[in-house]
Amino acid sequence: MPHLRIKDAAAHLGVSDDTVRRWVDRGLLEARVDDAGRKVVDGYEVAMVARDHAQQPGVPGMSSARNRFVGLVTDITLDTVMAQVELQCGPFRVVSLMSSEAVRDLGLERGSLAVASIKSTNVVIEAHEGMA
Repeated sequence: MPHLRIKDAAAHLGVSDDTVRRWVDRGLLEARVDDAGRKVVDGYEVAMVARDHAQQPGVPGMSSARNRFVGLVTDITLDTVMAQVELQCGPFRVVSLMSSEAVRDLGLERGSLAVASIKSTNVVIEAHEGMA
């Protein structure tokens, strides 16, 4: 099994090193000392903690897409036919290409709350009433 140093586990979990150490103290993660004398945690356990603690912000609407990222529109590049919409979804930047008409119909603008639904190789941006 791969093992991760505390600082690397923290980076993957999006928390501080101290939080990972507290989780080890509470028994949420099991730590051991590697051959170099460093405290490490099991990579699979870190993955399970990440999955169990993942939370999607409450956004209304249903979709068959399982990969949905809630974020804020950070930029829109618009021409007469096509648009590029950028979202910041937590630590992730998601970019979608769509028609300019779709941007207008969705009412997207910088600072809008939106959901990037990723299905296969396509990114679909959703907007719901009450999200702005």
